[in-house]
Amino acid sequence: MKDLIKIREEIDDIDSQIIELYEKRMGLTTEVAEYKISTGKQVLDKQREKEKLDKAEAQVKDEKNRYGVRELFEQIMSMSRKRQYQLLVSQGLGEKIEFELVDKLPFENAKIVYQGVEGAYSQLAMQAYFGKNADNFHVDTWRDAMEAIKNGQADYAVLPIENSSAGIVSENYDLLVEYDNYIVAEQTIKIEHALLGVPGAEISDITCVYSHPQSFLQSVDFLNEHRDWEQIRLANNAVSAKKVSMEGKKNQAAIASSINAELYGLKILKEHINYSADNSTRFIIVTAKKVYTKEAKKISICFEIPHESGSLYRMLSHFIFNNINMVKIESRPIKDKSFEYRFFVEFEGKLTDGAVQNALKGLSEEASAVKILGNY
Repeated sequence: MKDLIKIREEIDDIDSQIIELYEKRMGLTTEVAEYKISTGKQVLDKQREKEKLDKAEAQVKDEKNRYGVRELFEQIMSMSRKRQYQLLVSQGLGEKIEFELVDKLPFENAKIVYQGVEGAYSQLAMQAYFGKNADNFHVDTWRDAMEAIKNGQADYAVLPIENSSAGIVSENYDLLVEYDNYIVAEQTIKIEHALLGVPGAEISDITCVYSHPQSFLQSVDFLNEHRDWEQIRLANNAVSAKKVSMEGKKNQAAIASSINAELYGLKILKEHINYSADNSTRFIIVTAKKVYTKEAKKISICFEIPHESGSLYRMLSHFIFNNINMVKIESRPIKDKSFEYRFFVEFEGKLTDGAVQNALKGLSEEASAVKILGNY
């Protein structure tokens, strides 16, 4: 049996040869890219790659190494493509990014729309970002808010996108794909739920509670102490508070922010009923214009990929290769495509960054579809 030190020395020698050959191969990648630039040929040639992988696999003598060699060459060719994308971008042949860099967002005389009624957390987020004196109005649904921007009734909309306890607001992810509205900013609001009832009511009187579905989830520990209460879902917490106020029944309560007690003449039966003291909701500010500011530091995109093994890994590798920090990834089913998904990714950077442009070039070439949702 060989000494371990001797074995490691042989491995080191082989690794040095691999590095030398890798650098030589990547050098040839430059020549390939120059040829493709001059001829307009696509970087990704799926048929050529398949033939190459099949040939490499067939050359393997030890059956145990067959899949490993195929994976090795998949990675080598993937890195070769990424280097070619970098060269294309450096020659001004990257993806055309139709977003305008502006000094600041145009808020003067802007009209803001949010979903819900007075007292909704969306209103609080709107006030936190635009100020309490902003010209604003509210609508019934998130779709209505997107329509208001599309139809020119509003300049900006405030939409919840994620709660730290209950997760993403999936409908708003889907609306970002459906509408040509784009994220220009975000605002995080701390969520503090209270149980509200009519004047004179006590917790012992309650048999029915109204709220948004996510607020039920965020208050699950408290509600587990009152399993006999009927839980009725409504579109918005403030709507729930308004309903309790209007109907005036002592057995009804609403889960909402405490500000609604003052707005709708209700009594706070119990404060801080959400189970997480750090519960917060992130809201996005969207508009119809493709703009971003020099302070922008985060990009949101979505993409669709072929329904085949390794597709997602290949897409995410563009971020790794270009040293881009990915902040978040979510998936949503694609309508009318059974068990196929659209992926939403947030990552650090600005659209003018070379690394970002390289990654976007690679994604646009290899994904089925890509949409930039905003730089903010």
